[in-house]
Amino acid sequence: MALDQAGLDALVARSRRDVEDGTLPACQLALALEGELVVNETFGAPAGARFVTFSVTKAFSAAIAWLLIGDGAISDQTRVAEVVPEFAANGKAAVTIEHLLTHTAGFPRAPMRPEEGADRELRTKRLESWRLDWEPGSRTEYHATSAYWALVEVIDRVSGGDYRQIFADRITGPLDLPGLTLGTPIEAQGDVVPIEICGDGVDGKEGLGDRVAETGENFLLRFNEPDVLAIGVPGAGAVAGAADIALFYQGLLHNPGQIFDPAVLSDATGNIRNRLLDSMFNVPANRTLGLVVAGDDEAAISRGFGRSVGPRAFGAMGVGGQIAWADPDSGLSFGYVTNGLDVDVVGGFMRSAKISGLAARTAQP
Repeated sequence: MALDQAGLDALVARSRRDVEDGTLPACQLALALEGELVVNETFGAPAGARFVTFSVTKAFSAAIAWLLIGDGAISDQTRVAEVVPEFAANGKAAVTIEHLLTHTAGFPRAPMRPEEGADRELRTKRLESWRLDWEPGSRTEYHATSAYWALVEVIDRVSGGDYRQIFADRITGPLDLPGLTLGTPIEAQGDVVPIEICGDGVDGKEGLGDRVAETGENFLLRFNEPDVLAIGVPGAGAVAGAADIALFYQGLLHNPGQIFDPAVLSDATGNIRNRLLDSMFNVPANRTLGLVVAGDDEAAISRGFGRSVGPRAFGAMGVGGQIAWADPDSGLSFGYVTNGLDVDVVGGFMRSAKISGLAARTAQP
């Protein structure tokens, strides 16, 4: 499929403008089709720079779970407490893998400092201490980091390995994406662009962390600390270039070498399991087993997708304006990252939606 050159020019121009006019300190974007990059641009940082992906990370961690489901080691209905008995404390015995990956587990604000998550003993103690805010599966609320710490403890125990190494060995290795790392060693962080707070806060408008504490600047700026970035926080701490993200999503579209069990991958990218009302945006959540689907109900923008993205598009967006999606109808995948955390959350969200829409429209002559 030939892409619209005027549309490509508009996408690149908009991204360049956001840096040149001082809206963002730096950004990077990549568009891919049929397994190949068609756009790969960086503004405000060296070409080849990498960025913290924030919640785009969630799809990477979910993909490890898809591997284990395909292996038959776990299922979507495996209860966390079957694998991690300590987790059953305080009424959490019914929580399943599906609950974790669809943000219906019932402990959206359960705390876990990165240093605790990095220590298996401390991680387990913290998981044990958590309490439910509501019955698992009865409602949905964004679990910024908590559900993914529980997920990787299951992954580590079932596999006998380390979720970060499994990601490297079985996903980024076969996809030839060495720049996409979950747990980036300190000595390999030299190309990671530091996070900066940008924009102007406006009284009465939503700011960073107003709804979700883990999206506050104090937490997010911790990823500038080399020791924290090296941990590989499974819900927020991956490092990648935009090209890595776009090509990862091409991998989800085409499944080269059958990295994933085809039935599991089809389910993960297309089967909407959570249609409960998302209280943050007042629209159905449209969550699969680890991803969000744009949908055909005119609420795609509220889910982080721009206008013109197809209804079957799937992805996982991140705070600050990080974008990651693939559209099975057009064959496009898009990655966008920035190191700028805009204190005007709504303004930043709308900017990302505009950029995402421009990317989707490149498929339209």
